[in-house]
Amino acid sequence: MPTTPGADPSDATPSEAPDAAPADAPDAAPADARMWNRLTALHAQVEGRLATVLQRRHGLGLSEYRALGLLAEAPKSELRMQELATGLGLNQSSVTRLVARLGAADFTYRDLCPDDKRGVYTVLTDAGRTRHLEARATYEEALTGALDEAAVGAPELAPLLGAARSALG
Repeated sequence: MPTTPGADPSDATPSEAPDAAPADAPDAAPADARMWNRLTALHAQVEGRLATVLQRRHGLGLSEYRALGLLAEAPKSELRMQELATGLGLNQSSVTRLVARLGAADFTYRDLCPDDKRGVYTVLTDAGRTRHLEARATYEEALTGALDEAAVGAPELAPLLGAARSALG
């Protein structure tokens, strides 16, 4: 059945659209969508492995580890809550809960900004710096292992991972 002039071609059934592939065909998704789906699956796989290893060996969640790392690299080992939220890619309420957990573990403490009483800093403690340093080798080892396994398990990703390592490493 021909489409009506001015009709949206995406409303056409596969038999009406000669270039359309069946929905269950392997190439149904555009190349960019397939690539992005594969990268997000890789990301989830690697993040899962990192989270498990850090929790088992160091009692840290992945966001907690990353927060300690951001604080360790920050001037005076302190960041405003919003800076920490931005650096972690989390919303304000999630960072508030995260900082509460880190504070309860004596890895951080909260401090008021001297020139803006509404501003709150999260400050790294010596115990937090020590825990981050202890966990860093585990994180790096697990990350390298997960990426190496991904390159072997999905050979199509090996060139991408190699290029990323060369360009960013």
